[in-house]
Amino acid sequence: MLKIRLKRLGAKKQPSYRIVVINSTSKREGHPIQELGHYNPKTKVMKFDKASALDWISKGAQPTERVQYLIKHCNDDGSLNYVKKEEVKLSKKALAKKQAEEEAAKAEEAPAQAE
Repeated sequence: MLKIRLKRLGAKKQPSYRIVVINSTSKREGHPIQELGHYNPKTKVMKFDKASALDWISKGAQPTERVQYLIKHCNDDGSLNYVKKEEVKLSKKALAKKQAEEEAAKAEEAPAQAE
């Protein structure tokens, strides 16, 4: 069975991956049938041949979960369509303070609306 998966390259704590078509029984760094592109998760840089990947999938190759995500979020030119999350994470103390301020604001509005 053929798989489309990531082949890890790079130094320790500096990962970069090649997206490859490979036999499922081969090693992770084994000899691939075809290289479809590369992906760097640290810089979110990707170069990918999406048409070739879809062709391999139509022939029966199974993409891994991560590769499915990359195919889904890939532009037509092969770059990654990455959207950075705008959510700000607050500490427990800051979150409690924010909720207390919101409750105080609601308490001030309630008497004003009752009049």
